[in-house]
Amino acid sequence: MPLKNKMFRLAYRLLSNWQEAEDTVQETYLKIWNMRNDLKKYNNVDGLLMTMTRNLCLDKLKSKKNKFSSLDTRVNAANTISPQRQSEIADDVHHVKQLINKLPEQQKTIIQLRDVEGYEFDEILNITGFDLNYVRVNLSRGRKKIKEEIQKIHSYETT
Repeated sequence: MPLKNKMFRLAYRLLSNWQEAEDTVQETYLKIWNMRNDLKKYNNVDGLLMTMTRNLCLDKLKSKKNKFSSLDTRVNAANTISPQRQSEIADDVHHVKQLINKLPEQQKTIIQLRDVEGYEFDEILNITGFDLNYVRVNLSRGRKKIKEEIQKIHSYETT
């Protein structure tokens, strides 16, 4: 279960629900357990697990027409940061998470895998099955959209 935390973070980012994310990870492990004798056929079992997790999440989103709830905004800040700055950071993190959740599913998945989980492009290609140019374009568009929205928020706060 070495990938449990990464799988959970991906599921939580896509589903925005702690319990559903845990259930999805358990379902993925159950599926992988049932196919344990066939795992030798796969070159990248980690990629298989992440792909299965992603697909289960997308299935849940499609079947339930799940409404996204606001995410947890806890930020672990160092003691040297003032309470005011900690609050500002927490607000920024909250805004970024909300903006990520508003992105189209493909952009959301790619940003989660690349910027949050730290996967390399070749790993993202294996997990998603997307083309490299498609991944790069959607990553760029997603980041650009988030940047523009954060700039709008910050310009509003300073005026």
